[in-house]
Amino acid sequence: MNQLTQEGDRIVNDLAQRYGFSPDAVTHMMLAVLNGNGSMAQFNHPEFAGSGQWMRGGMLMLGDMFNHTLKGNVDALCNEISNILSNQPGLLQSGSFQSQSQGGTGQQNQASGAPRGASSLFVPNPDEHWWPKDLGTPNSTGSQNNTSYAYFSNIHRLAVKTGSDVWIYDTLDHQIGGFSQQQSGGSSITFSSQYGNVDLSSLPVTSRNGQPVQVTPVQPNSASTSTTGTSTSPPRGHADEHGILDAIARLGELKEKGFLTDDEFASKKSELLARL
Repeated sequence: MNQLTQEGDRIVNDLAQRYGFSPDAVTHMMLAVLNGNGSMAQFNHPEFAGSGQWMRGGMLMLGDMFNHTLKGNVDALCNEISNILSNQPGLLQSGSFQSQSQGGTGQQNQASGAPRGASSLFVPNPDEHWWPKDLGTPNSTGSQNNTSYAYFSNIHRLAVKTGSDVWIYDTLDHQIGGFSQQQSGGSSITFSSQYGNVDLSSLPVTSRNGQPVQVTPVQPNSASTSTTGTSTSPPRGHADEHGILDAIARLGELKEKGFLTDDEFASKKSELLARL
């Protein structure tokens, strides 16, 4: 559950006093509206006549459907909470951001919006921002089973966390659109780009746990990744020759377009050729 800051408590107490609800009820509704991305809420609290739904624009369903005074207060409370949340930086989702999560049951949820940033209402959760700060704000984040990832398209980087290890990959010229994880054959992670489905192990690793790495790109798997030194072994072997040659060709296109210098191209090319 999100923990309120001192400012969050002050706002909750103010709303509770003005609308005639307890701080507990207002906090419950604030989290419900937050989970509804500021435009809707599903709630269940005795002060709101049990379970109900609210949607911005006038739709409200309460257990006590004929209590018009209660309906008016709940609708006004939800609308004010929605306005408060919308004024918090990065709290509500908007734009082309994608977030994915998948549990052991295989169910997957996706949402669009900007990742939640710093807010004066809630105490930051360190688990929500596990990637290095110098990468900035990701365009997409997600998690599947015990693996989390964050994609930074502007700087061509992908952060992947498995257990306590954080790997940073160079995404080259891939425009990543989504991730998937196979539960058989080593639990490998693949992503989709303009080139189709690509195995994560085909990307160059730039760092591990904040330390630069110059090794063969690997599939980050806590059960099969070495934790000593900088020498690691990919659980699925070296990327195939065809994939390496394609990567070199794409690097050449980036150099021709001015995205890579001659030195950067030569360095990446040498790194890829060393894997043949």
